[in-house]
Amino acid sequence: MINEIGFFLAVTVSIFAIVDPFGTLPFFVGLTDGFTDVDRAVVLRRAVVVLGATLGIFAIAGRFLFAAFGFTLAAFEIAGGIILFLVAYEMLQGRLARSKLTPQDQDEALARRDEISVVPLGIPLLAGPGAISTTMIYAATAGSDPVALTSTLIAVAITTGSTFVVLTFGQRIFRAMGRLGVMALTRVMGLVLAAVGVQFVINGAVATYLMILHGGA
Repeated sequence: MINEIGFFLAVTVSIFAIVDPFGTLPFFVGLTDGFTDVDRAVVLRRAVVVLGATLGIFAIAGRFLFAAFGFTLAAFEIAGGIILFLVAYEMLQGRLARSKLTPQDQDEALARRDEISVVPLGIPLLAGPGAISTTMIYAATAGSDPVALTSTLIAVAITTGSTFVVLTFGQRIFRAMGRLGVMALTRVMGLVLAAVGVQFVINGAVATYLMILHGGA
């Protein structure tokens, strides 16, 4: 029971940290500036649906992708850990990761406001490569354990719901916290992600070593 609770807490904190709805606040507020409350609500609902659907699909289909492409969980853990660490590094510098939103993405979003709920808000601003890889790793780690897999899906649902709440009150939160407050919180999330990324790399390296050792034996 303790291990199950620990796994659930780890996956929830990790996915929430990499999605980082607080760090998304400046972009959401900026991209929806001038929108009516109705239009902003529509954009928000679509964005969080895209977030939840994307992470949910990769959580369920992740193991099949491993089988289809022939790579191991260890290899994906190392790759995912490196991605997470790079994302975390930029968060620790007080910058949103380039892998989540580029200046070109922002310019295109402003020119095509009807589409910003999907791109770039839903993907890759919220459901970026780091969030997708983290979800896939935890889901694959769960293997055939229905409790662990369910915990991963619940963690995705909690993150999606929390993101909806944060962005719903985004403008109020942004004004209350200020840009410095948001950046401070982003740095804390970055520290958590850095630790998770390093642990993923360690897990993948150990698994690869044991695989080689067992193969050599």
